[in-house]
Amino acid sequence: MSRLLIVRNADRSGPGRFRPWWEEMGLTVVETDGASAPASPDGFDAVVLLGGGFLPDADAYAPWLPAERELARRAVAEAVPLLGICLGAQVLAVAAGGTVLGDHGRPERGSCAVRLRPEADADALFAGVPREFRAIQNHRDQITALPPGAVWLASSDACPVQAFRMGERAWGVQFHPEAGADRLDGWDEAALADAGLDLRALRADAERVEPESVRTARRLAANFADVVRRAADAPRTRAS
Repeated sequence: MSRLLIVRNADRSGPGRFRPWWEEMGLTVVETDGASAPASPDGFDAVVLLGGGFLPDADAYAPWLPAERELARRAVAEAVPLLGICLGAQVLAVAAGGTVLGDHGRPERGSCAVRLRPEADADALFAGVPREFRAIQNHRDQITALPPGAVWLASSDACPVQAFRMGERAWGVQFHPEAGADRLDGWDEAALADAGLDLRALRADAERVEPESVRTARRLAANFADVVRRAADAPRTRAS
């Protein structure tokens, strides 16, 4: 069975529905916190980097980030399948030479629309995904410059870089396909109100589109699992 490493950067940003789905799909999931994550994908067939409420180069706050960036760099160099979600996408972007800015643009909260670009038509992760779909978002930082050689795959009105690919097997997504509408139950209602947002309205909207969001998220999970299984049968590239 293919071994999938999940790196959890914050206690409240877990793998959500992705872990039981991937286990159901036959992957062996190993979950670790950021501080215990290796700097190399050796021993694993794939890597998933999860979210967190800080920047991908906030090394003083999260001292494991240099190792996590190296893990992302090595995964790309060795063609090990990698999926970075929210902060994880930003880690991948910075590790590969892109730029992330804090408090940039308009924050996205709740269930938001994401649109695929034409470049996603032949992309393995987004095969069978609707041209426009809804997904949970919870960020105020953005990838503002993609790394050299990245393929830009999806965007939204508030955040141009919603998804990108490095090489053939490494993806970053700013949105949260692993999170269902119930993720909003743990959000800070007072903090959202201070920002002019109504948590009850955000929750109701997310619940309304949940069936559609589940179908899209499961397709993404299945597509990534397919990539992992195919890659496990291929020879691994030596890191440079």
